Amino acid sequence: MYLCTDLSFENYLVDKITKKMLQLNLPTYQFRIKQSEKNYFILDKFRKRYVRLTPEEWVRQNFLLFLTEEKGFPAALMAVEKQLFIHGMKKRCDAVLYDLNAQPQIIIELKAPHIPINQAVFDQLAVYNAKLHVQYFMVSNGMEHYCCRVNSENAAYEFFEGIPHYSVFSSQ
Repeated sequence: MYLCTDLSFENYLVDKITKKMLQLNLPTYQFRIKQSEKNYFILDKFRKRYVRLTPEEWVRQNFLLFLTEEKGFPAALMAVEKQLFIHGMKKRCDAVLYDLNAQPQIIIELKAPHIPINQAVFDQLAVYNAKLHVQYFMVSNGMEHYCCRVNSENAAYEFFEGIPHYSVFSSQ
């Protein structure tokens, strides 16, 4: 049994969970985590509520903080778990970044660390893009990160070297 104050118990949970979760290829951030009988929940700073902590959610929380804290992306312009209707079917983008005119600019797709980033992931983004018509995609599984410009004329992707700072996108 672990006896402590609420705050130190929360720290204990965070330590226990982060050791259990795979260390990602991202900076380390602090999170609020709580436990129910069977599951752990993480405070999503973007949706402002606790969500079930899964490997994909762990990547989402870390990657979105990486974008806002390290790369200057404004959290106010991000929609997390953006719902779309494509051919009558309900789909969800992990995140969409909007420009200052409220137009979608970047689709962000996140996978659990054990899921490889392959053509199927980019095909999934292309389906979302049939509805959103963005110029950029970002993809991460917490270990590998990709950012590309969608070249519609050539039906190709032009990859950036790493994840650029937000200023690269805001100046266009």
